[in-house]
Amino acid sequence: MSDKTLSFIKRWWLMAAVLLATVVLAAVLQQVEKTALINRTGQTFEKGVVTAVLQDNLQPDGTRVGDQRVAVRMTSGVRKGQTIEMTSSSGYLFGAVCREGLRVIVMQSVAGDTTVSSVYSQDRGGVLILFALLYLAALVVIGGKQGLKGALGLAFTFLSIIYLYLPLVYLGWPPLWTSVLICAVTTAVTMYLIGGPTRKTVVASVGTVAGVVIAALIAALFGWATGISGWNVSDIETLITLWNTNGINVGELLFAGLLISSLGAVMDVAMSVASSMGEVLAQNPAMHRTALFASGMRIGRDMMGTDSNTLILAFAGGSVSTLLLDYAYDLPALQILNSNNIGISVMQGLAGSFGVVLAVPVTVALATLLYTARRPAGAMRQGTAAE
Repeated sequence: MSDKTLSFIKRWWLMAAVLLATVVLAAVLQQVEKTALINRTGQTFEKGVVTAVLQDNLQPDGTRVGDQRVAVRMTSGVRKGQTIEMTSSSGYLFGAVCREGLRVIVMQSVAGDTTVSSVYSQDRGGVLILFALLYLAALVVIGGKQGLKGALGLAFTFLSIIYLYLPLVYLGWPPLWTSVLICAVTTAVTMYLIGGPTRKTVVASVGTVAGVVIAALIAALFGWATGISGWNVSDIETLITLWNTNGINVGELLFAGLLISSLGAVMDVAMSVASSMGEVLAQNPAMHRTALFASGMRIGRDMMGTDSNTLILAFAGGSVSTLLLDYAYDLPALQILNSNNIGISVMQGLAGSFGVVLAVPVTVALATLLYTARRPAGAMRQGTAAE
């Protein structure tokens, strides 16, 4: 076996073991039996193509009232190949404005020779997948090898949330600390993919986990002080069903979602600080720890503002509809400031930004200690500071 092959195995065996363990655990968790919340016996969602609009609902003033009557050729399910007449509602949440050739999703119930069908929505699955692939392609083309590694890390994070986090919470694991665990695992894998088995990877990973834990603690403190928790979200009436049937602690879901939302920004600032400090020390191997720490803090301060704005603006953007309604109804300031929706948005933005800001000194301190540890009394060889 060549030295190159041995080096490759030494570098990636741990990552391969983690991925294998993750896949096995995910496969086991998919065997979980779910409690039936509604009766879907005989009901399926299938694909179809509109072949004709038999009766339109377009009014002279351009509005739509009532339902469309359409003919749809089924392309999946037990009625595949058949053309079925059905209705398509004009609602904003369900139905679609049908035209000939439009691909749709059909909600269908079949019992013997009887079929009840209606248009559920436009078929968007292909478009969603296409845009996701275009983003990954842009990431790889522009980012090169590092972009490819970042894309793999993103895919691992997404799949971990779907196939690990959700099943574990459904089984009764505490949502908040389960999210901390998932954030730690996905951070370690992503950082390892990008940085390999180096001190930079350790520094960035620990700094990221510290940041998201700080964000969680700040959010919990904010919630305790203001009386806001996951029980105050707009869809609590639906979530209570999960609490009654599975004992899921829905009160923690709000804070768990905050951790996952802030992970990307905290990861960005931690890796940027760790990488920059490694480069600084590589260019000046004899730099004293105090000077290195001060340099790291200067780097971190430049990143705090932009990354904090990213989180605050992201959460604020998600509340634009609520803010516009409050503005239109000219609600009193006291009512707005003390509403649950505004309180939740403020908590999410500020707690996540706290995580970004406080991750900087943690990352800088850890980088200073690890990068200067065990170096000779003289200069450190260039290029090895963060390795």
